Amino acid sequence: MIKESGAFELIYNAVKKIPRGKVATYGQIALLAGNPRWSRVVGYALHVNPDPQNIPCYRVVNRFGEPSRSFAFGGFDTQAALLESEGVIVSDGRVDLEAYGWDGR
Repeated sequence: MIKESGAFELIYNAVKKIPRGKVATYGQIALLAGNPRWSRVVGYALHVNPDPQNIPCYRVVNRFGEPSRSFAFGGFDTQAALLESEGVIVSDGRVDLEAYGWDGR
């Protein structure tokens, strides 16, 4: 069993790999971190992100491409603005995962 801090490190390492101008889903990050059932753990880890300058948690959206309504660092509008500053279009409250989804490579 992985301790919480170990799980968070795996999650943060996966999030650091998301390229500028792309997004990943909570489920995708959970899978990359080693446990596809960790979607909620991903959300919690990103909520307590200790290093937002280097761990771009704003690049993580839900399975529908929606930014978080409770984005830890300023709410939905802040997350959408950060994504848009990288060229990711947030339209009608969603990111087009076909266009901006990261393939994990």
